[in-house]
Amino acid sequence: MAKKMIGVNRLAPYVELQSLDLIDLLSERQISTLKILEHAWNETSEIHISNSEWHIMARIYKKQPTIAYVTKNVDISRQAIHKFIKNLAAKGLVEVQNVENNKKEKCIRLTALGEQCYEKHEGLKGQLENKIIEKIGADQMKILKDLLKADWGT
Repeated sequence: MAKKMIGVNRLAPYVELQSLDLIDLLSERQISTLKILEHAWNETSEIHISNSEWHIMARIYKKQPTIAYVTKNVDISRQAIHKFIKNLAAKGLVEVQNVENNKKEKCIRLTALGEQCYEKHEGLKGQLENKIIEKIGADQMKILKDLLKADWGT
């Protein structure tokens, strides 16, 4: 039986958040939610996967992009991406293959285990989102998502 996910109450204390500006609020919420997800994942899996590795896995899920594509579309240095890909391959989560008719390019794809882990992690994210909805309400969640998706002109 899976252990209970840490609740949204583990986010930074309400009083602390009141004094923060928008940028710091967004940052605090991101850090807190990522920590909650990391804890939930580690409670249910023997395979440690860093947030950066999850980010890379999200870019390749159900695709076979080149490593160059991943490098351009993930805000992590090229060297770090190569290190994370090597780590993911060592864990059996990704496979790196040569691109047909191109000796320089390599493509990357999730293994069956990688897809299984990614989908389980997506489920944990869904559970956390539902807990947040329980706290703030579905209407507020829709507003929040719409605001975050809006063009801020930045």
